[in-house]
Amino acid sequence: MRISSFATSLLLLVVLAVPAAAQEPNLIFKKSTVWKFLTPDHKLATYGIDDPLVDGVACHFTVPEKGGISGMFGVAEETSDVSLACRQVGPVTFTERFDQGDEMFRERRSVFFKKMRIVRGCDKERNVLVYVVYTDKLIEGSPKNSTSTVPIMPWGTSEPPRCADWVDE
Repeated sequence: MRISSFATSLLLLVVLAVPAAAQEPNLIFKKSTVWKFLTPDHKLATYGIDDPLVDGVACHFTVPEKGGISGMFGVAEETSDVSLACRQVGPVTFTERFDQGDEMFRERRSVFFKKMRIVRGCDKERNVLVYVVYTDKLIEGSPKNSTSTVPIMPWGTSEPPRCADWVDE
């Protein structure tokens, strides 16, 4: 049995649309914002994620999740509204070097074209990690963003590392 070229192309698009996430965020909770009859409600969902290159730093972000029929089938294009808070939750250790603006996390916000990204940088002068969340689209992005900073503080008796020693230019 031969698969048509249309079906093959469609299958390829679906495979490419599935994100290859290195780390899945933990769902903390969801809260309904708009009630929908017989279909899922619109919600705000709050997630937690650890920075994969910086042990001792965790971020929490809240994103809107559309309900209704398009949300029920996973084809809704989500809005670009995202909030972000990152904190030091233990002794900070860097596991590898990184570039300014490196992507820490990415998640699809529509079937094909929109992604939410969390990127990281280092304020070398103040020894502060800076995280920014934003969304982008294949054709156009959104100016909506949120920034969170994590001053690297001593934890216990050890001196904190300098992020400047771990960032590449």
